[in-house]
Amino acid sequence: MDARSVALLEFPAVRERLAERTSFPPSRRLAEALVPSADPVLVVRALDETDQARQLLQERPGVGIGAAHDIEPWVGRAVRGGRLDPQQFLEIAETLDAAARLATSLADERRPLLRDVGRRVHPLPALRSTLGRSFDPVGELLDTASPRLGPLRVAVRVAYDRLRRRLDSLVGSELGGALQEPIVTLRNGRYVVPIRAEARSRVKGIVHDASGSGQTLFVEPLVVVELGNAWREAQSAVEEEEGRILDELSALVGANATLLRETLDALAQFDFWAAKAQLAAELDGVRPELADRTEVVLLSARHPGLTGHVVPIDVRLGDGYTALVITGPNTGGKTVTLRTLGLLALMHQAGLHVPAATGSRLPVFRDVFADIGDEQSIAQSLSTFSGHLRSIVRIVEHAGPGTLVLLDELGAGTDPTEGSALAQALLDHFIRSQALVAATTHYAELKVYAHETPAARNASVEFDLETLTPTYRLTIGLPGGSQAFAIAERLGLPEPIVADARGRLTDNQQAFEATLASIRRQEGEIAGAAERARIAEAKAAEGLRAADEERRRARRERDEAVRAAREEAERLVDGLREDVAGLRRRLERETVTAPAIDALLARAEGTLERLPEPRRAERREPATPRTWRLGERARSRSGGWEGRIAALEKGGTRATLEAGGMRVSVAVADLEPAVGGPGTGDGVPDRSSGRGPGSGRADAGSGIGALQLSRARTVASSLDLRGARVDEALDALSRYLDDASLAGLEQVTIVHGLGTGALRDAVRAQAGSHPLVRSFRAGERGEGGDGATIVRL
Repeated sequence: MDARSVALLEFPAVRERLAERTSFPPSRRLAEALVPSADPVLVVRALDETDQARQLLQERPGVGIGAAHDIEPWVGRAVRGGRLDPQQFLEIAETLDAAARLATSLADERRPLLRDVGRRVHPLPALRSTLGRSFDPVGELLDTASPRLGPLRVAVRVAYDRLRRRLDSLVGSELGGALQEPIVTLRNGRYVVPIRAEARSRVKGIVHDASGSGQTLFVEPLVVVELGNAWREAQSAVEEEEGRILDELSALVGANATLLRETLDALAQFDFWAAKAQLAAELDGVRPELADRTEVVLLSARHPGLTGHVVPIDVRLGDGYTALVITGPNTGGKTVTLRTLGLLALMHQAGLHVPAATGSRLPVFRDVFADIGDEQSIAQSLSTFSGHLRSIVRIVEHAGPGTLVLLDELGAGTDPTEGSALAQALLDHFIRSQALVAATTHYAELKVYAHETPAARNASVEFDLETLTPTYRLTIGLPGGSQAFAIAERLGLPEPIVADARGRLTDNQQAFEATLASIRRQEGEIAGAAERARIAEAKAAEGLRAADEERRRARRERDEAVRAAREEAERLVDGLREDVAGLRRRLERETVTAPAIDALLARAEGTLERLPEPRRAERREPATPRTWRLGERARSRSGGWEGRIAALEKGGTRATLEAGGMRVSVAVADLEPAVGGPGTGDGVPDRSSGRGPGSGRADAGSGIGALQLSRARTVASSLDLRGARVDEALDALSRYLDDASLAGLEQVTIVHGLGTGALRDAVRAQAGSHPLVRSFRAGERGEGGDGATIVRL
């Protein structure tokens, strides 16, 4: 990856944020060394690491490396034969404790990368145990560190006690007149007493020190010299044993150096992955889908360096166009858009989740190039234009397929005519080289270029003229304006000056800006309508969900009631069977009296009365056929359709109901009087029942939708008329086409066979004149051939 572009796109800042989330120096070094990769295999592996660590921390937030330390220097010293001090041993012990906890947490891990890390963590229980019995929590050697250390320390204490008791005796009585002060002190590792200089001859002993004035001599009395020697010898023995123990433990650490280093690497790797997972959670990031071609789709993308209320943007590039020209006012977010696009691409290729919405898609770029910011340099005698151009020259040399190029204020810093021409030539070059390119500009010529070039698109950042603040929203498909005149007016520039400036624009420029403004207004209205439609759709979906839940609840209650009734019935019937079986057994053994039989029958009748009442389908009493008249209101029992009888056909066996501009043919036997009666016309709601035209059943409230649903459940996609007479077949065909249309079928098959061709011709003649039929044709091979007619409704 181009190092200069990586720095310009602020990837080091993201890397520093990642490093701050690590727990100890080895994992911090991994974070600080993180760079984007152009190898798809490595990118996928790094993203898998972040995924699996994030899943683990969501399931078990407490998993981590605890109080692990960077023990590599101590392991290296032990390998070279050096002696470690107690504090270094304590850090090794704490690191092994952390390793043991992590190994336990990852022991049953199902995610392969985490499972592999767990296998490379070696708690080294023997070394842990040895260090645990050798040092206390503050790093002091314990008496249990070796068999000799405890007794040697006891000997030191005994020798010390003897020495102090003898010295206390001398100070208390024997040397009282010669002492400067009645105390015992230490000089050069020997216990002494302060003797006045003039009384030196009264005390036999060794002078170890004198006061600055010479008035006091610090003397070790001869009577305690041997006791002091014994104490010093005991101390030397303890120091020698402690040194031997430290050397032995250092050698043990050196012998386990390979496993300790592998464990340290595994701890660092896990902590690095955990830091990536924490950063992803803080950014509310997602893993983008890996695009199989050079295409960018970023949904609700946010720059990770922005704080406060961040307006997300949608960026699309590579699907039908490879160049994006972004225009709009200053501070409107054009440069932030470039930085967001480039930085998220780098984060993705570094194995980090990106702050965007699910559905975002990114490829693995071969390289990412950026020219953003002011390249002016006094030291190198470079103007802004020259500085940008030097950077662009370098990009032109390396850009090609699989690269992303980001150019800020393309062509700026020089004559506008020449600058815009140069910018167009550069965009053409990058398009031909098959690189993806996004550029910001204020040049109107580039807006026209993006509009007229098939491989380019305009994009704009929006600006609120009421508040003089940018909205930071990115709109692809429309160029933006600099809004210079509007901003000048809002800031108080005199109107004549602004009007004069507007008048200096060409007619084409004014028409162009007016058209853009009109399109933006229309887009705003469309966006508002789309949002209202989305809200309505969400409410409808919620209503459907609630209705579905209610249906499931009613079905559960019904099933539970049926199950309970069945169980009760089975229990009662089993009781009856047992009574009958008992009576049969008695008959085999003895004569049963009439009272016994009567008692059994009475129990059986009582049991039968307690049986649950079976659910019976509603049976309608045969009604006396009714004579229907035109204009009467009726309702279909099976379909739920309600309307006015507009026609009676086929000798009164079928009627046409009309309501709401739709006609439906139903069987007369399926009709019942509507509540409104014949005086109620089409479209007049029934106030007493709360039903209107097409409201459907009184108890269900269904209408056209319910009727269509009913038909869709029962109407087949084909009708077989073979063997029927022509008049019967045409009657059936008419009813079937009505039902198929209500069911929403787009195409049906009428099977009539070949025969003499009379039935076929009659079917096709009726289909050709039927108002619900769009077209018809003979069946093809595999559809029945000429023995079938395919009808499109």
